[in-house]
Amino acid sequence: MQDDVSDRIRILESKYDSLRDRMILINENLVNEYKRLSDDIKVLDSEIKDLKKDIFEMKDALRHVLNELQNFARKEHFKVLEKYINMWNPFNFVTEEEVLKLINEKRGVKNRKSKKKEQSGHL
Repeated sequence: MQDDVSDRIRILESKYDSLRDRMILINENLVNEYKRLSDDIKVLDSEIKDLKKDIFEMKDALRHVLNELQNFARKEHFKVLEKYINMWNPFNFVTEEEVLKLINEKRGVKNRKSKKKEQSGHL
């Protein structure tokens, strides 16, 4: 009977040792997993901070662009300019050189007519 009890105690001790080893292994795994998760959380936290900074910078840039857009001409302004340009019709404008040429041509015609009159009056 003593052997039987002794065998049972050895078996229980063996089971206890096995359970203790398992518990130690599980505990080590939990600690390692906790460290890995903690590192992952730190990385994610850093990335979130970077993303927040980027979003803030993009919002600031967008505000700047919107402020600049207010300085641009609107479609209505272009319509008014188009109306005036069409009314003035710049294709009918002449250069200074063309005006001088026309004046000289007109003077030349008048000078010829007055010379013809003078010549016909002398005859």
